[in-house]
Amino acid sequence: MSRIGKQPITIPAKVKVTLDGRKVSVEGPKGKLQMEIPKRTVAALTAGTLVVTRQGEDAEAKALHGLTRSLINNMVKGVLDGFVKKLEINGVGFKAAVQGKNVNLALGYSHPINYPIPDQIKVTVEENTKLTIEGPDKQMVGRVAAEIRGFYPPEPYKGKGVKYSDERIIRKEGKTVQ
Repeated sequence: MSRIGKQPITIPAKVKVTLDGRKVSVEGPKGKLQMEIPKRTVAALTAGTLVVTRQGEDAEAKALHGLTRSLINNMVKGVLDGFVKKLEINGVGFKAAVQGKNVNLALGYSHPINYPIPDQIKVTVEENTKLTIEGPDKQMVGRVAAEIRGFYPPEPYKGKGVKYSDERIIRKEGKTVQ
């Protein structure tokens, strides 16, 4: 039995969960999310808890059981509290600014990079170099952070680039003349 999958999901008072066949909709103060449950799993809603069960005992059914439970749990946490990723920009002249529904990045290239912000995602910039990405969908928040970081990943010699705030860059020593 999946240790993660068999745990029930407690639904807080501020969150509303509805089951419509294979579709799960979760609504809360931070937004609304929907997901379709995989074919080998079934969700049941009873008295403030949601229980995910599986149909079958093979490895695929067991994997989908835990996955489905984790995804629904992340949806409940997301609409209640939201998820946050923080990025830092290091480098002379490197900066970011939010202009409407775009993040404008100056990362040392000959042109500015305009990244469109998806719906339900909020990006804020402090001190021109610290970005905070917030939203109810954990996957979307992580994807936006990874795409922004991908424009100029941190390099090991001078430490320039876009990095996660908790990421450590191991610096390398440059060439020396003998």
